[in-house]
Amino acid sequence: MVDAEGLDAKVRVRLARESPESSLWFAWKRAHELVRAAVIEEVTAATGLSDPDIGILLRLDVVGGTLRQSEIASALGWDRTRLSHQLTRMEDRGLLARRRAGSGVWVDISDAGRAAANSARPVHAAAVRRHLVEPLTPGQSAMLREILELLSGAAE
Repeated sequence: MVDAEGLDAKVRVRLARESPESSLWFAWKRAHELVRAAVIEEVTAATGLSDPDIGILLRLDVVGGTLRQSEIASALGWDRTRLSHQLTRMEDRGLLARRRAGSGVWVDISDAGRAAANSARPVHAAAVRRHLVEPLTPGQSAMLREILELLSGAAE
């Protein structure tokens, strides 16, 4: 039986020999999964909010409290069904409200949702700092931001 680290080491060695692109992809995926899981675990433990909750609440809070449902779906890269189910769960918990207006659905953050976003923001920032920023030098952090912004723009 091979433990997770041993398995990952074997995969890394094999991919590095066969395909630098696959090796890069595997390293990216592994780092993303580990950092993301650590940040989500800390934020959820401290606030009770899930990763989707935080993603939606912070976007609503930053823009002043209201977005079209389609704008949220686009920002998250989610299909309408997934978003609708998530919004229903959040609405049931009093974090937001939806309303029909014209041909669309608008999502409004509630006072409870705004309070949850405000309490999650410093916890999220500290977790990101601990798991993503602190392991890097300032130069590496700036370079990573530049690379990720470049890739994000290229994907659009």
